[in-house]
Amino acid sequence: MNIDTKVLHSYPVVDPNTGAASIPKYQSSTFHQKAFPEKQPYTYTRFGNPTIEAAEQAVASLENGKYGVAFSSGMAAITASLLLLSAGDHLVLGENIYGGTFQLLSELLSRFEVTYTFVDERDPSAWEKAIQVNTKMFYLETPSNPLLTVTNIQEVCQIAKAHQLLTVCDNTFMTPYYQQPLALGADIVVHSATKFLGGHSDLVMGFAVTNVAELCEKLYKNQKIIGSIPGIEEAWLLLRGVKTLTVRMKQASANALTIAQKLLTLSNVKAVHYPGLEQHPDHFQHFQQATSGGAVLSFELTSKSQVQKLFQQVKIPIVAVSLGGVESILSYPWTMSHACMAEEDRLKAGVKPTLVRLSCGIEDAEDLWLDIQQALEGEENEKN
Repeated sequence: MNIDTKVLHSYPVVDPNTGAASIPKYQSSTFHQKAFPEKQPYTYTRFGNPTIEAAEQAVASLENGKYGVAFSSGMAAITASLLLLSAGDHLVLGENIYGGTFQLLSELLSRFEVTYTFVDERDPSAWEKAIQVNTKMFYLETPSNPLLTVTNIQEVCQIAKAHQLLTVCDNTFMTPYYQQPLALGADIVVHSATKFLGGHSDLVMGFAVTNVAELCEKLYKNQKIIGSIPGIEEAWLLLRGVKTLTVRMKQASANALTIAQKLLTLSNVKAVHYPGLEQHPDHFQHFQQATSGGAVLSFELTSKSQVQKLFQQVKIPIVAVSLGGVESILSYPWTMSHACMAEEDRLKAGVKPTLVRLSCGIEDAEDLWLDIQQALEGEENEKN
């Protein structure tokens, strides 16, 4: 079944009890145990809920995975995955990662004697060289946030398997529509469903997907112990949003390519980071494992004042934290996604005060470009 059909038909979309075309919100914290003391599927929502379970099956299906586990946020999914490590274990991960993941390692897991090494994620040999006797996991994020660097998923996962290491891959930017890390060898795929899977900037949720029953059991246990289950409303919104994933991604990604190409023509844009561009250093590798450049790009301006001018003068994109909505979203990684990192760490990771991230929405591409162009070039002020 093609994924355009799978988003509508490969998981529970009809309520088995009533035939409703939308899985209901089972807004209940607990369930009557009518056959007590015999076991039943649902007893307490922290242990399982039909609406949440339908969402888990939906995302697992799209990733071609057997098991999906839903969480209260993308960070909760990442935390539950990294908590598969124990005290004394070592982790290898790319140096260009989401700021929240960096903070989790530096401020929390380090307190429990989990050590880690950052490597140039684009170089598979760097991953192998970083392996220590106590290394237990590789953590990948590709393309990275916010510089869109690319990791060779298949080769890095092969290295991990040769050394009996777990691999976790953050697939938030590409979504299962454009990239399938499980098929490339990853053991666990994580998502911030807050972004493209939900798609409407109205929920906070995360997922972990795997084909390994033992890993699924451990993730569920972490979810239950931490208490990081999503709300029923969020699970229902996810089921609503994922039905339009493919059509949203097609339009948003086409817009991103158009905007990235046009940004290259502006003199006050120093660099454009988008793997869909042939000029991107990881372009070839990216298209060995993904089918699109995606809907997110970042670009560098020549000064902080230009960043401020851009954010003040744009009318179509909103200026906000997050990405993946139907509306275009301009973000400032320096004070948003990576603000939790020390300035020295941000600069080391390539996150500069002049860097802007754009998550393209589904607006008309020409309207979006003209708005961004006037904000960057001051055309509106000149006309006035």
